[in-house]
Amino acid sequence: MGLMPGDPLDLAMLGDPTLTAADLAKLREIHGLDRPLHERYLAWAAAVLRGDFGYSRLYSVPVQAVLWPALGSTLVLLGWALALAAGGGVLLGVAGAVRPGLGRLADGFSILVQATPAFWLGLLLIILFAVTLGWLPAGGVAEDAGLVEALRFLVLPVATLALVNMAAYARHGLAAMQAELAAPYIRTARMKGLSEGAVLWRHAFPNAAVPLVTIAALDAGALVSGALVTETIFARPGMGKLIYDSVMGNDYNLALLALLLAALVTMLATLAADVAQRLIDPRLAG
Repeated sequence: MGLMPGDPLDLAMLGDPTLTAADLAKLREIHGLDRPLHERYLAWAAAVLRGDFGYSRLYSVPVQAVLWPALGSTLVLLGWALALAAGGGVLLGVAGAVRPGLGRLADGFSILVQATPAFWLGLLLIILFAVTLGWLPAGGVAEDAGLVEALRFLVLPVATLALVNMAAYARHGLAAMQAELAAPYIRTARMKGLSEGAVLWRHAFPNAAVPLVTIAALDAGALVSGALVTETIFARPGMGKLIYDSVMGNDYNLALLALLLAALVTMLATLAADVAQRLIDPRLAG
């Protein structure tokens, strides 16, 4: 952001032509914009460690007053979408591993969905369910509405994100389950007379879940970084649109804190995934 053309004061000058060059120089000194980039970053990091997140230039309020509502909206949207994507993808992968015919169908479906742009899928869903059938709203959010109305506004964006993300879970789940079901210990479990459900869910699935945990950890970063394209298509306020606007508007405090939060959640989720993988498969601890 520091290498982008202009700075916040250049944009402020466009909004207030009465500012003189001396005024801009004084403001640049007050806000530290006349200092080298590394000094500005260190000053910002020290302020964050003290709990001082600064003010948003675009919204003229403390950064957290803008960040938390957008984060809440994104957590609701992507939380539902990723939960449905993981659950549906895992079930599809397991079913495909058990039934080879269904497995080929699941693999083909996953490849097709992965090749489909999210914006195009979202537009198709809007045309079908909002314009043609009129069953669901095309976008926006339900202001001061009940739970049912709020869920109606969530259906299309959640479906778009869930279908796009389901493919990765389905393909990895299918490949992992096929490899585990061909392992010698599965044949041994079946020879002992265990039911097929016990073989699948108590023996094969825990070992096949290791790569799926890694995917879930990487997706956790998306929970706080937002989905810019989907949020834009469905006119939903969220972290994706907020980060984009803050970067393009040179709102340093807002952009840096949002990106810091996304990086922090990704790191913590990756750490949690490493711990979970060792709990699932103790051999990884060695």
